[in-house]
Amino acid sequence: MTAFLRFGLAAISGWLVYLSYEPIGYWWAALLGIALFYFVLMPWPRSATRALGMAGEAQERPTGRFGALLGFTHTVFCYLFLLPWIGEFVGAMPYVALSITLALYGIITGVFGVLVARWRYGFVAFSLVYVAVEFLRSSFPFGGFSWVRLAWGQIDGPLANLAAWGGPVLVTLAAVLVGVGVVALVVTRGAQRLTAAACVALPLLLGLAAGAGVNLDSHTTGEVRAAAVQGNVPRMGLDFNAQRRAVLANHVNQTIQLGEEARAAGTPLDLVIWPENASDVNPFMDSDAAALIDEAVSAINAPLLVGTLTRDEVGARNTMVVFDPETGPGDYHHKRFLQPFGEYMPMRDFFRNFSDLVDLAGDFKPGDGPGVVRMGNVMVGVATCYEVAEDPAYRLAVRNGAQLLATPTNNATFGFTDMTYQQLAMSRMRAIELDRAVIVAATSGVSAIVHPDGTVSQHSEIFQPARLVEDLPLRDRITPAVKIGAPLEWVLVALGIATMVGAIIASRRGYAA
Repeated sequence: MTAFLRFGLAAISGWLVYLSYEPIGYWWAALLGIALFYFVLMPWPRSATRALGMAGEAQERPTGRFGALLGFTHTVFCYLFLLPWIGEFVGAMPYVALSITLALYGIITGVFGVLVARWRYGFVAFSLVYVAVEFLRSSFPFGGFSWVRLAWGQIDGPLANLAAWGGPVLVTLAAVLVGVGVVALVVTRGAQRLTAAACVALPLLLGLAAGAGVNLDSHTTGEVRAAAVQGNVPRMGLDFNAQRRAVLANHVNQTIQLGEEARAAGTPLDLVIWPENASDVNPFMDSDAAALIDEAVSAINAPLLVGTLTRDEVGARNTMVVFDPETGPGDYHHKRFLQPFGEYMPMRDFFRNFSDLVDLAGDFKPGDGPGVVRMGNVMVGVATCYEVAEDPAYRLAVRNGAQLLATPTNNATFGFTDMTYQQLAMSRMRAIELDRAVIVAATSGVSAIVHPDGTVSQHSEIFQPARLVEDLPLRDRITPAVKIGAPLEWVLVALGIATMVGAIIASRRGYAA
């Protein structure tokens, strides 16, 4: 009976973590979810099981094998609720397969969570195990899937401010420490309880204190009047080629209106961001597309960043190109971090044995540029769609002089699902992490203007045309996250792996640390 109780609580704990992600955004639910997850991995005192009428049960101290099941259950219940948007285009099977695959990493967390939970200060050790497993899930195989990091669900809470000091990994670590600290406060005594109190209080206090150092005007070097254009996407009634041209026409028309509004108000624009795939018709190969883009650039009389598809000697590229009213095509950003099983298909011949859906995946090639484009006198860092989830993308851009950030994205395939809100949360955390304003431009929504403190001042609705215009600060600060974020993560991961090795040795010797 104890086993069934632990199993049920593990499922509930995963669902609680899911509630922290946007658009629900109950950041505190993740802390409760982690607390409950750690609780089910812990040995339960006999007095507790007797109180539940389970005095004779053998599951008071879960085995590593049972911990594997608990870890899998926790994660699979989270991801099955979190990721249905993946199935919007390809059906339920790939979405469920991905959720199960990602949940396999939870087996590692569960096995070692059970082992370290036997230690006096296992609640501290567990946080290092959790961070190490999250790193593995976000990195391997095929570049991993960092979309499901625990940190993203903290965007509306005080722990998000820690991103400026160590990036998402520090936010994840802090969230786990708070969660396990809550449990340890209840079940421990003496020095352990003092440590548990520190695990709860210090991350929250440091997060609140870090908030005072976010979005300081002292790091502002100028101001730019910027705009995001959401042209919208026709959802039915057109063949593929006609739809591509309709999407381009929509963005051109919205941009012309934007230019007319700017002239009428006497407030000229400095730069405009279009979404990813705003022109799936390659303007370097199609004269009609080039003429339409030139018309839009002339209307705003400002540099325009255009999402398009190009091809070079390497292959197909997902490209953002700057079109300037005076000099024409200029800097470009080839997407560096491509989405596996979407923009490219790893091991295509192998996976085709299981489903012909693999042929829906593209064959794009990654870029290797600096991550920045010059738009007039402004250096803009670009992370196209999926890239915003990858730590190196914007950090590279900031190191290369980015004063402002842009997340052009195409979410039309995912309809009215939660995907676009989850992605917006990532752009918001990147704003805090890097002390830069972020312009999110989406073909069909949600587009948004994000300030360096992560707040959203404007946003569009889904499947509606929109034009967002605002004066935004230009920043030159290099945050600690840019300087030490990657080394910090490696140190924490190394400590997590060392903890797991120590747990194996301790279990074989039959003692608790």
